[in-house]
Amino acid sequence: MLQPNKAIYTIDDIYALPEGERAELIDGQIYAMSPPNRLHQKLSMELSVEILDYIKKNNGSCEVYSAPFAVFLNEDTKNYVEPDISVICDKNKLDDRGCNGAPDWIIEIVSPNSKRMDYHTKLFKYRTAGVKEYWIVNPERQQVLVYDFVGDGEKTDTYSFADTIKVGIYDNLHITISKLINLE
Repeated sequence: MLQPNKAIYTIDDIYALPEGERAELIDGQIYAMSPPNRLHQKLSMELSVEILDYIKKNNGSCEVYSAPFAVFLNEDTKNYVEPDISVICDKNKLDDRGCNGAPDWIIEIVSPNSKRMDYHTKLFKYRTAGVKEYWIVNPERQQVLVYDFVGDGEKTDTYSFADTIKVGIYDNLHITISKLINLE
């Protein structure tokens, strides 16, 4: 049970939540998570499978994880997130609890209650933690924002679900979301 007057929460508070209750912890503040809808889950599943198939076909070493999967961004006790999809290429970051440090690629699928978190709070946290690539998939707008944090600055591109998107961390992986799911 959360203590209402506690100023800073830790990962211990996340693990103490009642069974089935999910939340994320960013800079010591807890953010409750609502259950995803069916389209959200379908997008997560199809994107995960597409990425995993690519890795397997190319004998890649990266691993793909779907939420709920623990990511301890700063390897401290005040930050814990559960990205919708995490791709981790450094297996030294993985243990039985989850990922310790920044995944190489994170995909967040926007829900009505997660817009501020996905577009602002997590964008800042992922960039500063060392995530290389961050996708924000918005089913309502049928739009994908792609942030490339590698190199001398941040590159941002906007795509529709019908566009073919080149994945930055791979040389020849291209994803067209409209080919993965039928939105009609």
